[in-house]
Amino acid sequence: MGKRLLIIGLVWPEPTSSAAGWHMLELIRSFRTQDYELHFACAAAKSPHSFPLTDWQVQEHEIQLNDSGFDAWVKDLHPDIVLFDRFMVEEQYSWRVKEACPQALLLLDTEDLHGIRAARQAAYKIGRQVQDADYLQGDSLREIASILRCDLSLIISPTEMALLDRVFRINPSLLFHLPFYLEPEERQTPSFKQRQHFMFIGNFIHEPNWKTVQVLKELWPSIRKQLPKAELHIYGAYASQKVLQLHHPASGFLIKGRVEEAISCMEQYRLLLAPIPFGAGLKGKFIDALRAGTVSISSSIGAEGLSQDGLWQGLITDDRETFIQESIALYESETAWQEAQQRGKHLWEKLDSRAHYAAFLTLLPKLQENLEMHRRHNIMGQLLWNNQYNARKYMSLWIEQKNKA
Repeated sequence: MGKRLLIIGLVWPEPTSSAAGWHMLELIRSFRTQDYELHFACAAAKSPHSFPLTDWQVQEHEIQLNDSGFDAWVKDLHPDIVLFDRFMVEEQYSWRVKEACPQALLLLDTEDLHGIRAARQAAYKIGRQVQDADYLQGDSLREIASILRCDLSLIISPTEMALLDRVFRINPSLLFHLPFYLEPEERQTPSFKQRQHFMFIGNFIHEPNWKTVQVLKELWPSIRKQLPKAELHIYGAYASQKVLQLHHPASGFLIKGRVEEAISCMEQYRLLLAPIPFGAGLKGKFIDALRAGTVSISSSIGAEGLSQDGLWQGLITDDRETFIQESIALYESETAWQEAQQRGKHLWEKLDSRAHYAAFLTLLPKLQENLEMHRRHNIMGQLLWNNQYNARKYMSLWIEQKNKA
């Protein structure tokens, strides 16, 4: 089967800025092992932190939103597989790809389910637990429509796989669980005595990270009171003024900003504190912490999809007082800290995901060979491709004409 693959990105990958960036590179690296001819197209501007994809023999293309010039371009490129980076990109480009390249296999990389995150955030703001009915709203319905229009969607978290089954009744043949790529590795990391202080890291464009820092600002005085020499260092790309104004050296609460090498940074600290109040998917910061041997205290949302058989490199709690007291205890007790780190090593072994990627790469040519049958079984997808449900197509055409005028 043909092996020309086009990825249409929401942004150019920034692996030093977000887990989504390096997860995209994991996908690209996997395709490279199978000798795919790779193309990456994006309408966003590059930043100084964008990964140089050409170094990996990926051809880069700048494209435009709401531009019929894309239609002729993609028809000429004639990709065998098209991967949309998140549902917003699928909404913009899938109908154009479908018309120009009807036999291209359509993949959706969800990264995390935005509708789930939005529903949890809304429930958090009004002080209650999220309910299944909360997921049946705007972002989720748009995202589900994208999943149904595509031939296969990549889901990063087992929790999200379960929700798609329980709440939305999505046909399993349209979904594939593809977590972060993890394989056994040996790393020598600094000892308990060689480390000091607490830390948090997260891209501040991502709302859950900003809210986590606000929670930490509330919890920190109680920890600092019992550990007067300890500091909490906050790292993350795209820190806005509202983040920077929390910087307060006198209380040991320091905003450090972007870090280019997260694991090397984490290795300096005893604990990663991450009381994440809402979110979805998998949190790359905890994968980095496992690699760095840095003990973590997280909320249940933060650990979701990563904790296996109760294993965690530290503690999972949603109780603030427990969070405070265990942060202090793990910081002070070398024995407890080492035991937590050892649990992390066992967890890493359970997170080995090489088989997931091998199965994914084996599935793609099978889907290509049986694409007509696969699409015939996706009744809801056929319904959504019917012209009367293609509002996004006609909106795009209207915007294009408006721009020309």
